[in-house]
Amino acid sequence: MSTEYAARMKDPAAGGTNRRTFLTNSSLAVAAVAAGSAIAAKAAAQAQAPPRPPAVVGGSSDRQLFWEVETTSGKVQGIANTGIKEFKGIPYGAPTGGKNRFMPPRKPAAWTGVRECMAHGQICPQTIADLRSDYGMMIQWDLQPGGMGEDCLTLNVWTPSVNDGQKRAVLVSFHGGGFATGSGNAPGFDGAQLARFGDVVVVTVNHRLASFGYLHLADLGAPSEFDQAGVTGVMDLVASLEWVRDNIERFGGDPGTVMIFGQSGGGAKTSTVLAMPSGKGLFHRAAVQSGSSLRLTTREEGAKLAAALLAKLNISKSNIADLQKLSWQQILEAQSSLGFGLGGFAPVVEGHVLPHHPFDPVAPPESADVPVIISTALEDAALALTNFDLDDAGLKALLNQRFKAHGDEIYALYHKSSWTAKKSPFLIQAQVMTDSGFRRSAITQAERKAALGKAPAYMYLWAYESPSFGGKFGAVHGTDVSASFNNYRDGIGGTGSPQQRALWSNFAAAWVAFAKTGKPDHPKIPNWPAYETAKRSTMIFDNDTRVENDPRGEIRKFWEQMPAAGGPLG
Repeated sequence: MSTEYAARMKDPAAGGTNRRTFLTNSSLAVAAVAAGSAIAAKAAAQAQAPPRPPAVVGGSSDRQLFWEVETTSGKVQGIANTGIKEFKGIPYGAPTGGKNRFMPPRKPAAWTGVRECMAHGQICPQTIADLRSDYGMMIQWDLQPGGMGEDCLTLNVWTPSVNDGQKRAVLVSFHGGGFATGSGNAPGFDGAQLARFGDVVVVTVNHRLASFGYLHLADLGAPSEFDQAGVTGVMDLVASLEWVRDNIERFGGDPGTVMIFGQSGGGAKTSTVLAMPSGKGLFHRAAVQSGSSLRLTTREEGAKLAAALLAKLNISKSNIADLQKLSWQQILEAQSSLGFGLGGFAPVVEGHVLPHHPFDPVAPPESADVPVIISTALEDAALALTNFDLDDAGLKALLNQRFKAHGDEIYALYHKSSWTAKKSPFLIQAQVMTDSGFRRSAITQAERKAALGKAPAYMYLWAYESPSFGGKFGAVHGTDVSASFNNYRDGIGGTGSPQQRALWSNFAAAWVAFAKTGKPDHPKIPNWPAYETAKRSTMIFDNDTRVENDPRGEIRKFWEQMPAAGGPLG
């Protein structure tokens, strides 16, 4: 969650939601859920495999089960599934505990022999999904395999072939969950179907989160080696892209054709990497799904959060290095007790790794030549709302309470819109909350990217209503994630119905086309024009996928002249 959004959430009169109420009611914001302190053993993949007879390296046999690839750190072994070779838990960085805690990522230690990479690596310590949340259960955010710990700089690779000299497009996914929870191991990010569908290489990444990745100590008198503690989590992302550059060709990929993308917190991370000088040249297309982040944490805000954690841990500013002596469980316990949730620790614009905010006041020049897809879902904000029994009178009262003198005007504006036909008052409310907040950030991001006049921006609106949980969530935050991976079994879209399969296939084909060419066009959808303010062409992904110029334009114009009331969801 961006700091501008967190600030606006404190101002209900401006149309925001009290941040504490927002986080309490949603227990999962930003496609994530605040998650708890499970203690897990180190991933089995960390141990070297015992000696074994030589395996075939490369080849084309459909019956060959185990495949080996030489990386810059040593040889890894994966397993084939219907032709797709899966490698899980590959280290791209060294463990981040002890003296490496709050330090920039380091290369992993080289190993001898063959490392089995058929099980997920650890995920960054975090709190666990709230089992009472229907939304959390719908997106399966409670399922984060791999165990927890500080040996979490690992990634997963799915590829149609290895060591074959082919140069396939590479899609690198940054997971959602704000900057606080989640992992690239979650079921929704499984890359097998997308790799099989598009003949592409898919990579998902684990990295440091919350205080483990974004504890700004530089302005609290910390020794100089801690200067980058407020940005190590996004430095991890760049390190993963460096691993892709150095290794992906042997996994059948093209290091010169790399697309980064992510939804919610993953979109915020993508927005951030677009503005990092160290990321320049490591990727060539990008997509931000319901996570447009214009601004991040300032040095002052970061120092305040860090001071609060130090106080909670009873560590003085003169002994900051003592943070490296604690267990990760102690740090997570203290972080959780502060109640910052997804509005807390995030990348700090410290002036070096992050020299400026990602898209404020303009789009980042570092990625001016990178085409970008930007999106929202029609009812994104439904993830944070729980008043499912809201009736029309209650909606009117809520709007009047929240938006004061504009309440009746907003009620009338939405009731005459074709986009609310047959929608419940709960979902109309969700549209209002989305439009008043983070959809504005997505539109601003697209406008500023287009204004650079170099690589294009493309905009889409996800309008497909999930039938899951009785359809009560509508086109909610995160329901386009499984489509981007062509995963149609999770229930979000209808558990493999013909209707879902067709939409998922068309969406995934656009994703693959964009990764390969920088343009999302393909024969089964209408021509998708670049976004510019004269027409505001937007692809509407629904059962009747179509292009509309300035969809819901009257609503957009209304919120454009209102005081800003929100930002991206993580």
